[in-house]
Amino acid sequence: MTTVIYTLGVVVFIIGIIASIALHELGHLLPARFFGVKVTQYFVGFGRTLWSRRRGELEYGLKAIPLGGYVKLVGMLPPDDKHGPDAVPDTNTGLFTQLAADARQAEYEHVTEADRRRLFYRKPWWQKLIIMAGGPVVNVILAFTMFLIVFAGFGVPTPTTTVAAVADCAITDTEAGRACTDNDPVAPAKKAGLKPGDTITAFDGQAISNWDELSQLIRDNKDRTTTISYRRDGTEHTEDITTSVLARASLDDPDSTVKVGFLGVTAEVEQRRHGVGTVLSTMGQYTKATGDLIVHLPQRMVEVAKAAVGDQRQDDGPISVVGASRVAGELVTTGNPTWSERAISLLLLLASINLFLALFNLVPLLPMDGGHIAGTLWEAVRRGIARLRRKPDPGFVDVAKMLPIAYGVGLLLILMSVILIYADIVNPVKLS
Repeated sequence: MTTVIYTLGVVVFIIGIIASIALHELGHLLPARFFGVKVTQYFVGFGRTLWSRRRGELEYGLKAIPLGGYVKLVGMLPPDDKHGPDAVPDTNTGLFTQLAADARQAEYEHVTEADRRRLFYRKPWWQKLIIMAGGPVVNVILAFTMFLIVFAGFGVPTPTTTVAAVADCAITDTEAGRACTDNDPVAPAKKAGLKPGDTITAFDGQAISNWDELSQLIRDNKDRTTTISYRRDGTEHTEDITTSVLARASLDDPDSTVKVGFLGVTAEVEQRRHGVGTVLSTMGQYTKATGDLIVHLPQRMVEVAKAAVGDQRQDDGPISVVGASRVAGELVTTGNPTWSERAISLLLLLASINLFLALFNLVPLLPMDGGHIAGTLWEAVRRGIARLRRKPDPGFVDVAKMLPIAYGVGLLLILMSVILIYADIVNPVKLS
């Protein structure tokens, strides 16, 4: 049964990824057709075509390698400005210029005179911006929707200010689980007479509304004597209490420890629904973590490459679709979760991946969407400056000149994918 559930989790995850890719590309396709751009292909995947259909001038379908997708917008490369607005030069010298010339030739091979007004590069900059930003925006919307379903629909386990258990002694995180001895100091909560079921209402004279507030006040209290208020059987009590100082995991860096105040209580956890504010806060935290991962991606890829040949794999580093699929399988089987918990785990995983796809696609380098967005914004800026200075229109930004960078980035992405997939096979990230 576990194998069946594991496989089901992987299949559902892969379907979710394919749907996310399809909707991302739809985010480019729909505004492009709305603004009158000629679109000839809409495919999910790369490589050999598995299935396709044609509707009018648009061919759509699935390809063999589900690692992305594309929409063919005709006219993304403007003609060579040295040969007029509608001409493509026949010959070029130099490797890079030849690459650009070949790309232009392929771009305009099937363009007719009737298509001239429908070419992508001819559209106003704001329309091009909407078209190219449409994909990442769809991924953000998908992430928001999935987070909202989890937080507002299912609810998430949330620690409360009600005490679930009281520690007998004060010991560090690294010693957690061992039995207390006569040499261990008694936990401050036990000294104060706190019991399971008590609801803490104030600490150091400050009213408490959630566990995070209480936890932070305890940590900041160090070893000072203060007061704690709690409600037991409907009656309010207040006691003097002196917290201990112990080495605990840092909230900013879980791999390091800091000396903070210790009370010795464990919170009761209940399933609570949260609103849009929690969703936005969570997306902000994920965005910060994803941005950090992207900025340090070269360093993280070196760590992955070392892990592929035997080093320890970091559990917070980048993974491929293969690794993410294995994680999905483990999420729905580890710890014998309920079906709702399985659904929550998969939704959170897909939400985080959609947010990553949105942010990664906004990196201002071709062939990512962010490269085209950067070119579009630069076109708007330089045309605006020219108008203010009453200079001639500088024309369209020629993204063909950036094709060598696009090819280099593309090869780098392929190399990264190969390394990640290999590492995820021989030394995968494990949840436990």
